[in-house]
Amino acid sequence: MTAMRHPNLLRAALLLTVLAAATGVWSQAPKKAPGPAPVGYDDTPLIPGQKWRVHDINRPRPRMVTPAPLDQPLAPPSDAVVLFDGKDLSKWTGKTGEPHWKVENGYFEVVPKAGDLVSKEKFGDAQYHVEWMAPAVVSGNSQGRGNSGFYLMGRYEMQVMDSWDNLTYADGQAGSIYGQWPPLVNASRRPGEWQRYDIVLEAPRFEGGKVVKPAYVTLFHNGVLMHHHKEIVGPTTHRDTTPYSPHGLEESIVLQDHGTLVRYRNIWVRRLRAYDQP
Repeated sequence: MTAMRHPNLLRAALLLTVLAAATGVWSQAPKKAPGPAPVGYDDTPLIPGQKWRVHDINRPRPRMVTPAPLDQPLAPPSDAVVLFDGKDLSKWTGKTGEPHWKVENGYFEVVPKAGDLVSKEKFGDAQYHVEWMAPAVVSGNSQGRGNSGFYLMGRYEMQVMDSWDNLTYADGQAGSIYGQWPPLVNASRRPGEWQRYDIVLEAPRFEGGKVVKPAYVTLFHNGVLMHHHKEIVGPTTHRDTTPYSPHGLEESIVLQDHGTLVRYRNIWVRRLRAYDQP
């Protein structure tokens, strides 16, 4: 029996084709589901100053809390440097040239394999604000789901990830200082909802090729405190620890292309100055 002889079947097929075309890449599941991602490890180095290994599978996961709604973007203060205002990526570059992430409807979105984005302007001691969204259609698990990263000074990753009902290692979920410190709690919203990071960074200081003051981070996720003046023990990395190496007082922000369709909007930075400084 053919669709031509059965008009109801033909109409159903046409409707499915139109819906598939209108939905777009954002809501499509992959044609072939990826294999399960690891939810932790037991063979990685110990984190300096802690009893836990990097991405320790036995490290307790933070408890879940429910943040207040985020209905509208948080407008930047008058002294903020606005890095994305919903229009273009003129304040960013790609690691290998022009940025190729997609801009539409007031946000921009990771284009897998296009590479990381790097801010043209550099920052150090500052207040950082960024809003992001993991894909509404869940695909993958653990680190293979809604994964990106907000790298302070291009080295210190504040993990961006879909951590709603998604088991992974504690120091790799949303709001973590990746591979070093889990957040105090899990304040994640559902995938497909906007989330917000507000971060205060004290940049590290170096003398004679050695670190004399480590970096410290305070981070709020959706208005909920994740880290309070937490020491960063060195550049963040996967399955390992890395010692500090000297760099400038200000460096670029990096947004990670981890191969999933994370969206960003409303990114701004306020440099920290004393009240009597210009």
